[in-house]
Amino acid sequence: MSDAEVPLLNAPADGLIARMGISILKVTPDIAIGTMPVEGNTQPYGLLHGGASAVLAESLASLAAMAHALTLDPEGIAVGVDLNITHVRSARTGTVTGTATAIHLGRTIASYEVVVEDDAGAKLAVARLTCALRTR
Repeated sequence: MSDAEVPLLNAPADGLIARMGISILKVTPDIAIGTMPVEGNTQPYGLLHGGASAVLAESLASLAAMAHALTLDPEGIAVGVDLNITHVRSARTGTVTGTATAIHLGRTIASYEVVVEDDAGAKLAVARLTCALRTR
């Protein structure tokens, strides 16, 4: 499945991915990569909001899980059932990049590790998302 085949077009133009300024760079069942600006996604202290990092992580892993679901069933969907994220550092400016890498690609469950890094490649957060795979 190519990146173009993942149903990103189902995401509304005014949906959360668009509002967060997330750009999707690559999506396959094994990996998804995307970026998000720090500006506009900060908490009151001017630091990247932890919830924004979680949105990036869940968005990327969910898209990869959807790509995997579609390899199993043309009507397949993926729905998140567990997200956890550990924040180890923050950012005040620039762009962050998230990389979701498959941990397990099963018939009913897909799990991904997502690493969020700053422009210099410093690790900001590590997340894990587990998705249930279903038929639409």
